[in-house]
Amino acid sequence: MGDNNGLPLFATKSAKGRILFQLYAILIFVGVCLIFLYRLSHIPRREEAGRWAWIGLFLSELRFSFYWFLTTFVRLNPIYRYTFKDRLSLRYEKFLPSIDIFVCTADPTIEPPAMVINTVLSVMAYDYPPEKLSVYLSDDGGSVLTFYAMLEASRFSKIWLPFCKKFKVEPRSPEAYFRTAVEPLGEPAMAKEWTSIKKLYEDMKKQIETTTKLGRISEEIYQEHKGFKEWTWLASKRDHQTILQILIDGRDPNAMDIEGQPLPTLVYLAREKRPQYHHNFKAGAMNALLRVSSKISNGPIILNVDCDMYSNNSESVRDALCFFMDEEEGQKVGFVQFPQTFENLTKNDVYSSSLNVINEAELPGLDGNGGPCYIGSGCFHRREILCGRKYSKECKVDWKRLKNREVEESVSVLEETCKVLASCTYEENTQWGKEVSLSLSLSLSLYGCPVEDIVTGLAIQCRGWRSIYFNPERKGFLGVAPATLLQSLVQLKRWSEGDFQIFASRYSPFVMGYKKIPLKLQLSYCYFLLWAANCLATLYYVVVPSLCLLRGISLFPEISNSWVLPFAFVIFVHRAYSLGEFVFFGGTLQGWWNDQRMWLYKRMTSYFFGFLDNILRLFGFSKSAFVITAKVADDDVSQRYKQEIMEFGASSPMFTILATLALLNAFCFIGGMIRVIADVENLVWERFTLQILLCGMLIFINLPIYQGLFLRKDNGSMPTSVTYQSIMFAILACALSLY
Repeated sequence: MGDNNGLPLFATKSAKGRILFQLYAILIFVGVCLIFLYRLSHIPRREEAGRWAWIGLFLSELRFSFYWFLTTFVRLNPIYRYTFKDRLSLRYEKFLPSIDIFVCTADPTIEPPAMVINTVLSVMAYDYPPEKLSVYLSDDGGSVLTFYAMLEASRFSKIWLPFCKKFKVEPRSPEAYFRTAVEPLGEPAMAKEWTSIKKLYEDMKKQIETTTKLGRISEEIYQEHKGFKEWTWLASKRDHQTILQILIDGRDPNAMDIEGQPLPTLVYLAREKRPQYHHNFKAGAMNALLRVSSKISNGPIILNVDCDMYSNNSESVRDALCFFMDEEEGQKVGFVQFPQTFENLTKNDVYSSSLNVINEAELPGLDGNGGPCYIGSGCFHRREILCGRKYSKECKVDWKRLKNREVEESVSVLEETCKVLASCTYEENTQWGKEVSLSLSLSLSLYGCPVEDIVTGLAIQCRGWRSIYFNPERKGFLGVAPATLLQSLVQLKRWSEGDFQIFASRYSPFVMGYKKIPLKLQLSYCYFLLWAANCLATLYYVVVPSLCLLRGISLFPEISNSWVLPFAFVIFVHRAYSLGEFVFFGGTLQGWWNDQRMWLYKRMTSYFFGFLDNILRLFGFSKSAFVITAKVADDDVSQRYKQEIMEFGASSPMFTILATLALLNAFCFIGGMIRVIADVENLVWERFTLQILLCGMLIFINLPIYQGLFLRKDNGSMPTSVTYQSIMFAILACALSLY
């Protein structure tokens, strides 16, 4: 057989059924135009009640329509990628490049060390030459417990890696594998080894969890490795020197697994932190890893993953290399983004965390419009693009002649010389700080943005590089979704706040990307960047029509009027398409309804607070704060999550808003129905049918809130303080509207 030199390493295909989608878009557009015509031709006169409510509703509908246009534009040309790993192996097996893998963690209580090492072990066990893999853990918590877990993982890897290769294990996270795999009883030899490995893993896990609960390292463990002495001088997790330990040196001929095969390099890093210096969250950690790894292994390709996103596909590295090493298109590829997917979703995805529609429709659409954004995890980069290099034809790499740099320093020398690269002052007044910083690869001025990864990807694209979105049938990475409503809303608040911060800055795609990336890609970015701005129109639509129903002010055409048809058509067709799409991408009917609920909740709370924080920041009243989403939950919380019972439990302004608006709609619905029944002879109900339906739908969608307020008695019910506050605010709002 030949080596298939003339054949590409990947293929790109356009989505099918685009004519049907275009027909749907045209029909919705016509319906929206008719609604606007109705609004403009039926504006109440100056002396009529409800004039300003009518105008406000029209402006809200304009906002909805604009965002619908953005969404439709993103979806017009989705493309899907397919790789040919067999061709890659035939052509380049002996010339595969070194890969550096960055794993980031920040808090051992929120991100347990036992979970972190499962991610580390999963990426160490890739189906790839181990001598060409280097795994780096950045521990921004500076925790001796995490270091201890890493030390145990380095030992366990000697038996885990050969076990994975021998039995073609998938996934290669020990926890995920043993949780789902069935013992191979049919083969006694394999069953014996399987049981032995499982017991060793469970013993290691138990020891790590026990030590984590104690919160300290025993004297016996302390003597096992020189690295523990670093914590003798550690003042706190926010005030300590650089701690860098090379736990496995891949160059060492003695670094072998039990089968005599080489092990990947494994490095632990806790960068220096001092109270007087801002550590710049995850972007600062990534910058430190980029510098340290350049000295130790300097792999031309870098993968970064969050500590809860274990590798679910041992061939992901080879998939990514199919794009970078393709002879025709590979030279243009700057990064390859895998989707963010989760393993702990309930059947009906109670908090709408699956991101299925985004992963299956929006991100392929971005790829078709010029390239996906960088979403912060599960992404393969060229090292040179993170160091600020612009694309040119000279960027083409001859992979067969590319040689890895030989590092001659000993482990102890490397550890000491690399510590300065992770110091908190390294970026101050240096060329790196001005030009290479990962936050923008341009400038430090947006350091601290909660979603600096979006700007990183945009900056890379503005330098001429192409990004690729790859969504394989077997997902590349699986993470942990929020298990409570508050965790989910806080995470969405952070995302929306950071996105809008970017849009309102000089790093907006329309400013930063002007004449550098296509206009269609600039518009596509706005699908995400304008999340927070959606809050105002949604809040208006939730509050004002209900209050006007209570006051007897009609804002929609009568049910017997032909003008009601555009409203009914747009609502029905749009929601029917949404349901069909959701189910097509693997969701359920109940899951779609949960998605509609979360669509409403995140706009009324997460997006609202994200938008408000941006406004306050403009006036100097607020600063960005990076909030880590908890990756573990109490047993009773986990049980309710599995039963798909919505979790409240904690007092939060977000819950106060949700409960207040739910009660407001209930009160207005009751008041409106009393008005309709009292004047049934005059057919008042015809004037208010759409408002009654809207208010009734909001009540139906808020049933979990009413249950949490009044019916549930468990620890996940709505706190009493929130109940009293929301009742008071809802009654006050109704009273003021009637005044």
